[in-house]
Amino acid sequence: MNKENIFKEVHFKASRSSGAGGQHVNKVSSRVELYFDLEHSTALSENEKQLLKQKVASKLTKENCLIISCETTRSQHRNKEIALQKFLKLIADNLIRPKKRRPTKPSRASVQKSSETKQRNAVKKALRKKPTLD
Repeated sequence: MNKENIFKEVHFKASRSSGAGGQHVNKVSSRVELYFDLEHSTALSENEKQLLKQKVASKLTKENCLIISCETTRSQHRNKEIALQKFLKLIADNLIRPKKRRPTKPSRASVQKSSETKQRNAVKKALRKKPTLD
């Protein structure tokens, strides 16, 4: 993943933010939407594209375009920074491949310790019962 090339492929669109804000909200486009075309990206390899398509499938459009919007602050520039941070975090987090799990067996000592603990608990609970008259 090459960050400089990714920045070149990201497009921004500003629109009016929803919510409270008085008359000012009707004049200023502070909401920012970040668009990234995953299908035609040259910054990512084919393997990275496939991995991202699988992991962020719910966030992609039909044309495999990733859209991230931000309207948390009243500043368009700050919203742009936040959207870019979200995008980079999303890409970085989803390009990490988890290590394959190697199945392991419990050690002989841990198996023995577990069975001894079970025996002690069984005896402890057996002593709580009322004695029989047999």
